[in-house]
Amino acid sequence: MPLSIHQFAIGSDNLGVLIHDDATGKTASIDAGDEAPILAALKETGWALTDLFITHHHSDHIAALQPLKKRFGARVVAPAADVHRIPDIDVAVREGDRVQLGETDFTIIETPGHTSGHIAYYCEAAKVLFAGDTLFSLGCGRLFEGTPQQMWASLSKLARLPDDTLLYCGHEYTLSNARFAVRYDAGNEALHRRITEVEALRAKGEFTIPSRIGVEKATNPFLRADEPALAQAIGLAGRPAIEVFAALREAKNKG
Repeated sequence: MPLSIHQFAIGSDNLGVLIHDDATGKTASIDAGDEAPILAALKETGWALTDLFITHHHSDHIAALQPLKKRFGARVVAPAADVHRIPDIDVAVREGDRVQLGETDFTIIETPGHTSGHIAYYCEAAKVLFAGDTLFSLGCGRLFEGTPQQMWASLSKLARLPDDTLLYCGHEYTLSNARFAVRYDAGNEALHRRITEVEALRAKGEFTIPSRIGVEKATNPFLRADEPALAQAIGLAGRPAIEVFAALREAKNKG
């Protein structure tokens, strides 16, 4: 089930992604933050937009939705929980629903926390996850609407995907996330190796995304809140993982 993926920058740190079903030529944009770079990516690839797969309602992810739908007649797939704040939805989806892009099948995973209606798109056959702003490489999204309990549950759900699953996310935050992670996980050799890799990629102007779920489980502090060393580092030795996660997220909020 060949699926081609083209990633590109939108503004200073947003990441756009086009996904293309090779068998049928159908092409989706994961979110729709800005029309111009999406049009440029379509021109570069020679693909014709047929679908918009939306992860959540924030403006930097849907600002170009209506112009692109008008231009291409694209089908809009979006979370059912956000029908009141995402316009022109054609297919409203919930946990466990399946969406086809040509011959490629995606499963919807509800991931509330960053927003109350956030979803991710997972393709088991292609071993790829489009996580929006829930899970970043070495980080996770701010809790604008959800609770720490919701976000920890969402992240734990994503961490149960196969280790070789490619992770695509909505922002290029990895280097700044790395600086935070090493403050609380300084003894993690896998993290230090990842930081070296990230620094080299950014020095060459290359993306640090995609990552892999297995790499994130080994290095991302927000997936490792159940690790005793992290609990001790943030002053919560012996406390439940949810408390450690909430403290890590608050510490990241404060910089």
